[in-house]
Amino acid sequence: MFRKYYQENSLFLKAPSEIEKREFGFNLFEEGMLRHKKFRNKDELEIFLRDFAPSDVYYSCAYYEDPDAEMEKKGWFGADLIFDIDADHVTTSCSKVHDEWICGNCGFSGKGIEPEKCPVCGGEKFEVNTWPCEECLASAKAETVKLLDMLMQDFGFSEKELHVFFSGHRGYHVHVESEAVKSLDAIARKEIVDYVCGLGFDATLQGLSERDSYAFESLNLNSSGWRRRVARDIYDFLLNANPDDYKSLGVKGNIAKAIIKNKDAILKKLSAPGSYGAVKGVGFETLKKIAEYCAKSQAAQVDTVVTTDIHRLIRLANTLHGKTGLKKVEFPISKIEEFDPFENAVAFKNGTATVFVSDAPKFKLGNEIFGPYKNQKIELPMAAAVLLVCKDRAEVVK
Repeated sequence: MFRKYYQENSLFLKAPSEIEKREFGFNLFEEGMLRHKKFRNKDELEIFLRDFAPSDVYYSCAYYEDPDAEMEKKGWFGADLIFDIDADHVTTSCSKVHDEWICGNCGFSGKGIEPEKCPVCGGEKFEVNTWPCEECLASAKAETVKLLDMLMQDFGFSEKELHVFFSGHRGYHVHVESEAVKSLDAIARKEIVDYVCGLGFDATLQGLSERDSYAFESLNLNSSGWRRRVARDIYDFLLNANPDDYKSLGVKGNIAKAIIKNKDAILKKLSAPGSYGAVKGVGFETLKKIAEYCAKSQAAQVDTVVTTDIHRLIRLANTLHGKTGLKKVEFPISKIEEFDPFENAVAFKNGTATVFVSDAPKFKLGNEIFGPYKNQKIELPMAAAVLLVCKDRAEVVK
């Protein structure tokens, strides 16, 4: 089916900019990883895909003088800025339902996020089986929205410089193609990562004052950058918080009552520019707890390793993901809320296949709901069958 896809759809592939300066890499079904490939144009790439039908297609975020040379001899020109937002980096309740781990040492297994050490033998190596569900991808999309807002509002990138993709599996990719970032080294990219992740956030450096006369000096909705983000989230939190929400933050009952009593006044002050006095009965430490909690919710959870790697290989748009059979799909930023990966990224829309499913959760694909399945033979639409086979949840019945 992968071979058929590339034979019928290669003309619809979108080659990366300056393709002749990119390194390409491929996961092949039988031979494993192939790297250090160079293509002079889109036609050469299409011929390769039709001939070899790889399970995964990657290209470098970097631009090289000799892309097919050994790494130290490639001649690095620069690189795009890449962000990978994956459900693996976002805590979701659904992972306990459909994700599982198996200890590579003793075989003990469990549901959810794998532990640091096996509770039975203490082993640290696990085989992890994840699953893309609507909750996972909704969480990843929310992180992507936060990231895009920072890139446009705080860094000043235009929509033309930003390219947003569904990865084909459990998350989203954001590519920044701009001369402003092309020459940045790994350390500079780490600074950008720290910013979008809110690493090292300090409320006292963002407008929260310890002075007796003022609680907030410039932390309000009229600020910019992180001050605006935190103020916005504080506003939403105070507007909707109940006593239990304050309790979860470690705020004592009498202080929570003081905040709730003065809520309208605080919200009014957050909306106004300039400094204003502290809230009676509410100390600096309480405000700091609320500010830090809100900062965490405003931070975008991205894979830090991907962004700082100036030689990173990233999946090519409109190619298939070897773990799902879904496509990596680009879409306009304005369409992100309505984008449905289980509808818009389906590659195989015709035909059926009979498979034996060992274990699969309930899932949506296209306009249909499938499963759950357990040790059963079933005929499925081709996209669903490919997904289960790619996820090692099923085998084809011949």
